[in-house]
Parts: sequence; C-alpha cells; structure tokens
Amino acid sequence: MPAALLAERKGEADSGAIGAVVFGSDQGLVGQFNEVVADYAIKTLAALPGKPQVWAVGERVHARLVDACLAPMGLFPVPNSVMAITPLAGRIQIESEAHRTKGAYARLYVFHNRPQSGAVYEPVSQRLLPLDAQWRQVLAKVSWPAGHLPEVMGGGATTLRALIREYLFISLFRACAESLASENASRLAAMERADRNIDELLENLHGTFHRLRQSGIDEELFDVTSGFEALAGPRQQRGRR
Repeated sequence: MPAALLAERKGEADSGAIGAVVFGSDQGLVGQFNEVVADYAIKTLAALPGKPQVWAVGERVHARLVDACLAPMGLFPVPNSVMAITPLAGRIQIESEAHRTKGAYARLYVFHNRPQSGAVYEPVSQRLLPLDAQWRQVLAKVSWPAGHLPEVMGGGATTLRALIREYLFISLFRACAESLASENASRLAAMERADRNIDELLENLHGTFHRLRQSGIDEELFDVTSGFEALAGPRQQRGRR
C-alpha cells in the first residue's frame, strides 16, 4: 500500500503539485455562488506550496477560475439529478487517480459550497489525500460497534485499498450533493428576490399610472372649469347692461 495514501511523508507537504476539484454550477440565477467557491479555492490554493492542478465541475466556476489565471485541467458537467451524482463521482475519481499514479500530484483537495440554514451556504474544503494523520488516530480509537470484529477477506493491503477508494468516492459524492443543495437553495432565493422585485416594480408602476391618470383628469377638469368661467364672464357683463 503506497504510503502517500495513508499519511504525509516528511517533506511531502512542501513539495510537488496539488490536485483540486472545485464544484460550481453550469447555469446562472445563483447569485454569488460560483464567485464565492472559486475565490475561496483560489485563496486557499495560493497559500499552499506547490502548483495546483484543478478540475472544475460546472462551466460557470470554470470560467471564474480561468479569469483568475488558474486554468483547469478538465471540466465536468454538473449533474442534473441525484442519480447522476454517482457517475460523476466515479469519473472524477478515475481521472484524478490516473494523474496521481503518474506522479502528477501527491495531495488532493476538494472545494464546494456547503448549505447552512435557509438559503445560506459557505465555502468549505477537504483534503482527501493523503489521509490526515490526526483523523486516522481518532478513527483508530473508535471501538467496533459489534461484538465480533469483521473478517478481512484477501490481503490486508487489497482491503485497505478498497476501503480508501470507497472513502474517496463517498467524499466526492457528498461534496457534489452539498454543492447541488447549496446551488438549488441559492437559485430559489434568487427567484424569490426576483419575484419580490417584480411585485415592487408592479406596485410602483400602478402607483405611477394612477398618479398620471389623476393628474390628467385634474388637468381636464381645470381646463373645463377655466373655459366655463371664461365663457360665463362676458355673459354676466351683457346681462348687467
């Protein structure tokens, strides 16, 4: 089992390239959704040693990364349903693993927006590889819930590889699902704001229409009154004669 999958080796954190997956959106009407996650990824990667190699999920965040001179190595479409998340996570895992095995990078990060209460979301990141040593130590101290320990079929290294692949897949799946939830919440909030703006605009237009209509009626009444007074004046003078 390669040590790079288990923990950082001495000096590894200060050398080599960085792999990163940034989840965004393909469509608009999401407010600052793509700007927030892209700016967060750019700032975080800039603070890390090594040249970043990025994959973008979504055309909008891809364009944002290109504008920041961080041209992604690949572009994946955003899944349009929950069922489409699994194939996407598998494709990302296969492509990133192919580059990692060639020595393109030793560390892999994922960036996405995580939903909070209501339509609020926040950008977050997770280092997928190598596995965090402190996290492994905490996990090793957790007792097995059942009375009997699981039986490992085959070699221990093979089983560990399979478990790490499942861990990476689940992490990518969760990141994509949380990004989609944040995107939909942001789009819903944007549509609600648009509806409120339309209602306010209609109210202002109705108010302006009624004011203009009343002003026109007042002008017509004023013209009729002025004309009547102008005609009534000479008649009263002739009657006095």
